Amino acid sequence: MGRRNITQASDFILMGLTDSEEIRLVLFTLFLLIYLMTVLGNVGMILIIRLDPQLHSPMYFFLSHLSFLDLSYSSVITPKTLGNLLTSKQNISYLNCFTQMSFFVFLGATECFLLSSMAYDRYAAICSPLRYQVVMSTRRCCSLVFGSYLIGLMDTSVNVLCLSRLHFCNSKIIYHFFCDGPAILALSCTDTHDIEIIIFISAGSTLLVSLITISVSYVSILSTILKITSTSGKQKAFSTCASHLLGVAIFYSTMIFTYLKPSKSYSLGKDQVASVFYTIVIPMLNPLIYSLRNKEVKNALNRVIKKRKDSK
Repeated sequence: MGRRNITQASDFILMGLTDSEEIRLVLFTLFLLIYLMTVLGNVGMILIIRLDPQLHSPMYFFLSHLSFLDLSYSSVITPKTLGNLLTSKQNISYLNCFTQMSFFVFLGATECFLLSSMAYDRYAAICSPLRYQVVMSTRRCCSLVFGSYLIGLMDTSVNVLCLSRLHFCNSKIIYHFFCDGPAILALSCTDTHDIEIIIFISAGSTLLVSLITISVSYVSILSTILKITSTSGKQKAFSTCASHLLGVAIFYSTMIFTYLKPSKSYSLGKDQVASVFYTIVIPMLNPLIYSLRNKEVKNALNRVIKKRKDSK
Protein backbone atom coordinates (compact mmCIF):
# COMPACT_ATOMS: atom_id res chain seq x y z
CA MET A 1 0.00 0.00 0.00
CA GLY A 2 2.83 2.35 0.89
CA ARG A 3 4.71 1.83 -2.37
CA ARG A 4 4.08 3.86 -5.48
CA ASN A 5 5.59 3.06 -8.81
CA ILE A 6 7.33 5.98 -10.45
CA THR A 7 4.76 6.08 -13.26
CA GLN A 8 1.86 6.52 -10.82
CA ALA A 9 3.08 9.54 -8.88
CA SER A 10 2.66 13.20 -9.69
CA ASP A 11 5.94 14.98 -9.12
CA PHE A 12 9.24 15.38 -7.31
CA ILE A 13 10.48 18.36 -5.34
CA LEU A 14 13.96 19.68 -6.13
CA MET A 15 15.56 21.08 -3.00
CA GLY A 16 18.03 23.16 -4.99
CA LEU A 17 21.32 24.58 -3.78
CA THR A 18 20.33 26.75 -0.80
CA ASP A 19 17.38 28.04 1.23
CA SER A 20 18.80 31.56 1.60
CA GLU A 21 17.02 34.05 -0.67
CA GLU A 22 20.09 36.31 -0.81
CA ILE A 23 22.38 33.48 -1.90
CA ARG A 24 19.79 32.24 -4.40
CA LEU A 25 19.66 35.70 -5.99
CA VAL A 26 23.46 35.78 -6.24
CA LEU A 27 23.52 32.27 -7.75
CA PHE A 28 20.76 33.21 -10.19
CA THR A 29 22.75 36.20 -11.46
CA LEU A 30 25.97 34.16 -11.67
CA PHE A 31 24.37 31.17 -13.41
CA LEU A 32 22.48 33.43 -15.83
CA LEU A 33 25.72 35.15 -16.86
CA ILE A 34 27.46 31.79 -17.25
CA TYR A 35 24.56 30.42 -19.31
CA LEU A 36 24.52 33.45 -21.61
CA MET A 37 28.28 33.06 -22.12
CA THR A 38 27.77 29.34 -22.79
CA VAL A 39 25.14 30.00 -25.45
CA LEU A 40 27.16 32.80 -27.02
CA GLY A 41 30.43 30.84 -26.98
CA ASN A 42 29.09 27.55 -28.32
CA VAL A 43 26.75 29.05 -30.93
CA GLY A 44 29.61 31.34 -31.97
CA MET A 45 31.97 28.37 -32.32
CA ILE A 46 29.46 26.43 -34.44
CA LEU A 47 28.83 29.44 -36.70
CA ILE A 48 32.53 30.23 -37.18
CA ILE A 49 33.27 26.61 -38.13
CA ARG A 50 30.27 26.58 -40.46
CA LEU A 51 31.03 29.94 -42.13
CA ASP A 52 34.80 29.63 -42.60
CA PRO A 53 35.84 27.09 -45.29
CA GLN A 54 39.36 26.80 -43.84
CA LEU A 55 37.87 25.19 -40.72
CA HIS A 56 36.10 22.47 -42.68
CA SER A 57 38.45 19.78 -41.40
CA PRO A 58 37.93 16.68 -39.19
CA MET A 59 39.16 18.40 -36.01
CA TYR A 60 36.69 21.25 -36.34
CA PHE A 61 33.92 18.89 -37.46
CA PHE A 62 34.28 17.15 -34.08
CA LEU A 63 34.62 20.47 -32.30
CA SER A 64 31.34 21.74 -33.77
CA HIS A 65 29.59 18.65 -32.38
CA LEU A 66 31.28 19.19 -29.01
CA SER A 67 29.90 22.75 -28.97
CA PHE A 68 26.45 21.41 -29.83
CA LEU A 69 26.65 18.87 -26.99
CA ASP A 70 27.84 21.49 -24.48
CA LEU A 71 25.07 23.87 -25.51
CA SER A 72 22.46 21.11 -25.20
CA TYR A 73 24.02 19.81 -21.96
CA SER A 74 23.76 23.20 -20.31
CA SER A 75 20.27 23.89 -21.69
CA VAL A 76 18.92 20.65 -20.20
CA ILE A 77 19.91 21.73 -16.67
CA THR A 78 20.45 25.49 -16.37
CA PRO A 79 17.05 27.00 -17.38
CA LYS A 80 15.18 24.83 -14.84
CA THR A 81 17.80 25.65 -12.20
CA LEU A 82 17.43 29.37 -12.89
CA GLY A 83 13.64 29.09 -12.58
CA ASN A 84 13.91 27.26 -9.26
CA LEU A 85 16.29 29.88 -7.87
CA LEU A 86 13.67 32.57 -8.48
CA THR A 87 10.66 30.79 -7.04
CA SER A 88 9.77 28.88 -3.93
CA LYS A 89 7.86 26.33 -6.03
CA GLN A 90 10.47 23.76 -7.00
CA ASN A 91 8.28 20.93 -8.24
CA ILE A 92 9.17 18.89 -11.31
CA SER A 93 6.88 16.25 -12.77
CA TYR A 94 8.07 12.67 -12.87
CA LEU A 95 7.96 12.75 -16.67
CA ASN A 96 9.98 15.97 -16.87
CA CYS A 97 12.41 14.67 -14.25
CA PHE A 98 13.12 11.49 -16.21
CA THR A 99 13.25 13.41 -19.47
CA GLN A 100 15.88 15.74 -17.96
CA MET A 101 17.88 12.81 -16.59
CA SER A 102 17.65 10.91 -19.90
CA PHE A 103 19.00 13.83 -21.94
CA PHE A 104 21.68 14.46 -19.31
CA VAL A 105 22.95 10.85 -19.48
CA PHE A 106 22.65 10.77 -23.28
CA LEU A 107 24.65 13.98 -23.77
CA GLY A 108 27.26 13.06 -21.14
CA ALA A 109 27.93 9.58 -22.56
CA THR A 110 28.00 10.97 -26.11
CA GLU A 111 30.56 13.59 -25.08
CA CYS A 112 32.81 10.89 -23.60
CA PHE A 113 33.09 9.10 -26.93
CA LEU A 114 33.25 12.31 -28.93
CA LEU A 115 36.31 13.29 -26.87
CA SER A 116 37.74 9.84 -27.69
CA SER A 117 37.12 10.49 -31.39
CA MET A 118 38.90 13.83 -31.08
CA ALA A 119 41.89 12.08 -29.45
CA TYR A 120 41.98 9.58 -32.34
CA ASP A 121 41.90 12.49 -34.78
CA ARG A 122 44.93 14.08 -33.07
CA TYR A 123 46.69 10.70 -33.14
CA ALA A 124 46.10 10.41 -36.90
CA ALA A 125 47.24 14.00 -37.51
CA ILE A 126 50.52 13.68 -35.57
CA CYS A 127 51.44 10.00 -35.98
CA SER A 128 50.31 9.54 -39.61
CA PRO A 129 50.35 13.03 -41.16
CA LEU A 130 50.85 11.76 -44.73
CA ARG A 131 47.83 9.44 -44.47
CA TYR A 132 45.70 11.83 -42.39
CA GLN A 133 43.20 12.70 -45.14
CA VAL A 134 42.71 9.01 -45.90
CA VAL A 135 42.48 7.88 -42.28
CA MET A 136 40.12 10.70 -41.26
CA SER A 137 37.88 10.60 -44.30
CA THR A 138 34.47 12.25 -44.24
CA ARG A 139 32.84 8.84 -43.98
CA ARG A 140 34.96 7.82 -40.98
CA CYS A 141 34.38 11.14 -39.21
CA CYS A 142 30.61 10.79 -39.65
CA SER A 143 30.78 7.17 -38.45
CA LEU A 144 32.68 8.19 -35.29
CA VAL A 145 30.17 10.92 -34.50
CA PHE A 146 27.19 8.66 -35.23
CA GLY A 147 28.76 5.95 -33.03
CA SER A 148 29.18 8.45 -30.19
CA TYR A 149 25.49 9.40 -30.31
CA LEU A 150 24.47 5.74 -30.58
CA ILE A 151 26.47 4.74 -27.50
CA GLY A 152 24.98 7.71 -25.64
CA LEU A 153 21.50 6.46 -26.56
CA MET A 154 22.34 2.94 -25.36
CA ASP A 155 23.62 4.29 -22.03
CA THR A 156 20.44 6.32 -21.61
CA SER A 157 18.27 3.27 -22.30
CA VAL A 158 20.05 1.28 -19.58
CA ASN A 159 19.62 4.08 -17.03
CA VAL A 160 15.97 4.74 -17.81
CA LEU A 161 15.04 1.04 -17.79
CA CYS A 162 16.78 0.53 -14.44
CA LEU A 163 15.44 3.63 -12.69
CA SER A 164 11.91 3.13 -14.02
CA ARG A 165 11.77 -0.04 -11.89
CA LEU A 166 12.25 1.87 -8.66
CA HIS A 167 9.48 2.31 -6.12
CA PHE A 168 9.05 5.31 -3.85
CA CYS A 169 7.06 5.31 -0.63
CA ASN A 170 6.44 8.84 0.58
CA SER A 171 9.80 10.15 -0.60
CA LYS A 172 9.48 12.87 -3.23
CA ILE A 173 12.23 15.30 -2.19
CA ILE A 174 15.36 15.22 -4.38
CA TYR A 175 18.30 16.73 -2.52
CA HIS A 176 19.82 18.19 -5.64
CA PHE A 177 19.23 21.02 -8.12
CA PHE A 178 18.45 18.65 -11.01
CA CYS A 179 17.29 15.08 -11.56
CA ASP A 180 20.51 13.16 -11.18
CA GLY A 181 20.66 9.36 -11.02
CA PRO A 182 22.31 8.96 -7.59
CA ALA A 183 19.92 11.49 -6.04
CA ILE A 184 16.91 9.58 -7.44
CA LEU A 185 18.35 6.24 -6.30
CA ALA A 186 18.63 7.64 -2.77
CA LEU A 187 14.83 8.14 -2.68
CA SER A 188 13.90 4.53 -3.38
CA CYS A 189 12.36 2.55 -0.54
CA THR A 190 13.32 -0.74 -2.20
CA ASP A 191 16.70 -2.45 -2.46
CA THR A 192 18.71 -0.74 -5.21
CA HIS A 193 21.83 -2.91 -5.03
CA ASP A 194 21.31 -4.73 -8.34
CA ILE A 195 20.29 -1.55 -10.15
CA GLU A 196 23.34 0.28 -8.77
CA ILE A 197 25.62 -2.47 -10.07
CA ILE A 198 24.06 -2.36 -13.57
CA ILE A 199 24.29 1.45 -13.75
CA PHE A 200 27.84 1.39 -12.34
CA ILE A 201 28.94 -1.15 -14.97
CA SER A 202 27.26 0.85 -17.74
CA ALA A 203 28.70 4.22 -16.65
CA GLY A 204 32.06 2.69 -15.73
CA SER A 205 32.38 0.96 -19.11
CA THR A 206 31.63 4.20 -20.93
CA LEU A 207 34.24 6.12 -18.96
CA LEU A 208 36.82 3.30 -19.04
CA VAL A 209 36.60 2.54 -22.78
CA SER A 210 36.73 6.21 -23.72
CA LEU A 211 39.60 6.88 -21.31
CA ILE A 212 41.58 3.90 -22.63
CA THR A 213 41.09 5.16 -26.19
CA ILE A 214 42.26 8.64 -25.20
CA SER A 215 45.22 7.28 -23.19
CA VAL A 216 46.43 4.96 -25.97
CA SER A 217 46.12 7.80 -28.50
CA TYR A 218 48.16 10.18 -26.37
CA VAL A 219 50.81 7.62 -25.47
CA SER A 220 51.37 7.15 -29.22
CA ILE A 221 51.30 10.93 -29.74
CA LEU A 222 53.84 11.49 -26.96
CA SER A 223 56.11 8.80 -28.39
CA THR A 224 55.97 10.47 -31.81
CA ILE A 225 56.58 13.96 -30.40
CA LEU A 226 59.66 12.78 -28.48
CA LYS A 227 61.15 11.54 -31.76
CA ILE A 228 60.90 15.00 -33.32
CA THR A 229 64.35 16.57 -33.28
CA SER A 230 63.51 20.29 -33.52
CA THR A 231 62.16 22.17 -30.50
CA SER A 232 59.77 24.19 -32.65
CA GLY A 233 58.43 20.97 -34.18
CA LYS A 234 57.75 19.52 -30.73
CA GLN A 235 56.02 22.71 -29.59
CA LYS A 236 53.85 22.82 -32.70
CA ALA A 237 52.84 19.17 -32.31
CA PHE A 238 52.07 19.57 -28.61
CA SER A 239 50.10 22.79 -29.14
CA THR A 240 47.64 20.92 -31.39
CA CYS A 241 46.79 18.63 -28.44
CA ALA A 242 46.99 21.02 -25.46
CA SER A 243 43.41 22.32 -25.68
CA HIS A 244 41.93 18.84 -26.04
CA LEU A 245 44.02 17.50 -23.15
CA LEU A 246 42.86 20.31 -20.88
CA GLY A 247 39.22 19.77 -21.84
CA VAL A 248 39.53 16.01 -21.24
CA ALA A 249 41.21 16.48 -17.85
CA ILE A 250 38.49 18.84 -16.57
CA PHE A 251 35.57 16.78 -17.90
CA TYR A 252 36.74 13.34 -16.75
CA SER A 253 38.04 14.38 -13.33
CA THR A 254 34.65 15.79 -12.30
CA MET A 255 32.73 12.86 -13.82
CA ILE A 256 34.88 10.24 -12.08
CA PHE A 257 34.72 12.11 -8.75
CA THR A 258 30.92 12.28 -8.91
CA TYR A 259 29.81 8.96 -10.39
CA LEU A 260 32.39 6.21 -9.98
CA LYS A 261 31.57 5.54 -6.34
CA PRO A 262 28.80 3.77 -4.39
CA SER A 263 25.57 5.74 -3.90
CA LYS A 264 25.96 5.31 -0.12
CA SER A 265 28.89 7.74 -0.30
CA TYR A 266 26.66 10.33 -1.98
CA SER A 267 27.48 13.68 -0.35
CA LEU A 268 25.04 16.52 -0.94
CA GLY A 269 27.54 19.37 -0.58
CA LYS A 270 30.52 17.92 -2.46
CA ASP A 271 28.46 16.34 -5.24
CA GLN A 272 26.47 19.51 -5.80
CA VAL A 273 29.64 21.58 -6.18
CA ALA A 274 31.02 19.06 -8.68
CA SER A 275 27.66 18.95 -10.47
CA VAL A 276 27.54 22.74 -10.81
CA PHE A 277 31.00 22.60 -12.32
CA TYR A 278 30.36 20.01 -15.03
CA THR A 279 26.73 20.92 -15.86
CA ILE A 280 27.00 24.72 -15.82
CA VAL A 281 30.66 25.81 -15.83
CA ILE A 282 32.38 23.31 -18.19
CA PRO A 283 30.02 24.00 -21.14
CA MET A 284 31.08 27.65 -20.84
CA LEU A 285 34.80 26.81 -20.53
CA ASN A 286 35.13 24.55 -23.58
CA PRO A 287 34.65 27.29 -26.22
CA LEU A 288 37.22 29.40 -24.35
CA ILE A 289 39.68 26.50 -24.10
CA TYR A 290 39.41 25.63 -27.79
CA SER A 291 39.38 29.21 -29.09
CA LEU A 292 41.72 31.25 -26.90
CA ARG A 293 44.56 28.75 -27.41
CA ASN A 294 43.82 28.28 -31.11
CA LYS A 295 45.18 30.71 -33.70
CA GLU A 296 43.14 29.09 -36.48
CA VAL A 297 39.86 29.91 -34.70
CA LYS A 298 41.00 33.47 -34.00
CA ASN A 299 42.04 33.94 -37.64
CA ALA A 300 38.75 32.42 -38.81
CA LEU A 301 36.81 34.85 -36.61
CA ASN A 302 38.72 37.77 -38.11
CA ARG A 303 38.03 36.48 -41.64
CA VAL A 304 34.32 36.09 -40.94
CA ILE A 305 34.08 39.60 -39.45
CA LYS A 306 36.05 41.08 -42.36
CA LYS A 307 33.87 39.27 -44.88
CA ARG A 308 30.74 40.60 -43.20
CA LYS A 309 32.09 44.16 -43.27
CA ASP A 310 33.12 43.89 -46.94
CA SER A 311 29.66 42.61 -47.91
CA LYS A 312 27.96 45.71 -46.49
